[in-house]
Amino acid sequence: MINCRNVSKSFSSKKILKGINMDVKKGEIFGLLGPSGAGKTTLIKILTGQLKAEGDISILGMNPQSLKGDDYRKIGIMMDSFGVYERLSCIDNLRTFADIYGIPQDKVLATLEDVGLKDAAKTAAGKLSKGMRGRLQLARVFMQTPDIIFLDEPTSGLDPQTAESIRELISSKKEQGCTIFLTTHDMNEAAVLCNHLALLNEGRIVEYGTPEEICRRYNHQNKIVIHLYDGTDITLENDGTGALQIAELLSLKMVETIHSTEPNLETVFLELTGRGFCA
Repeated sequence: MINCRNVSKSFSSKKILKGINMDVKKGEIFGLLGPSGAGKTTLIKILTGQLKAEGDISILGMNPQSLKGDDYRKIGIMMDSFGVYERLSCIDNLRTFADIYGIPQDKVLATLEDVGLKDAAKTAAGKLSKGMRGRLQLARVFMQTPDIIFLDEPTSGLDPQTAESIRELISSKKEQGCTIFLTTHDMNEAAVLCNHLALLNEGRIVEYGTPEEICRRYNHQNKIVIHLYDGTDITLENDGTGALQIAELLSLKMVETIHSTEPNLETVFLELTGRGFCA
């Protein structure tokens, strides 16, 4: 769905992206992770033809700069800069976009129901909470039934319950065969949703793989931590000796939980960059 080879982008003398190489497969959720300012939004704009860049780029088998009107019907984009009409109601917003994209009007109400905004259909967009506004932006994207969707930090600043409902909507689109390109600084969200990840820092991809693969690569301790029913924690080497001790503890029915010591994604990123994530 997406291929990038040695993609770079500069603004004046500042290089924002530096030799990006990646592939996004059909039907997967691909996560581009990194702190604010890392270049995530810039890359989305390049992939969707909003910005020109150096290097070889292909989306849906086409150069982004050659995309035309009908091609954009296959691409959905949700970004902060892609707003809604504040004075129009939710339903009138979607009716307007349906006219623009040539989408049957009977999809409007059904899409509002899909994103949980049916009861707010007549509420002006300017009066929506941030979470509801995010749902309206998603409705605009989902109404198109595109082949690939770009979501730029769709749950940023939302309360946990609203964020989780949006993640469920994203997962449902993947189940329908849609490819999702997701940018986020939320490491837990990435670990739950994404099939493959690229960690972006200062314009470079510093790691790539599945969430599990990336974490395993940085399991320097390679130990097993056992929590016993009496509250004791025991750390064992992940080898034959440790296996014998674990078997003995299990036979005595003393083990409450067993965990390996591989780090989470945020810990990996801290190791690679020396800084954490911020909104």
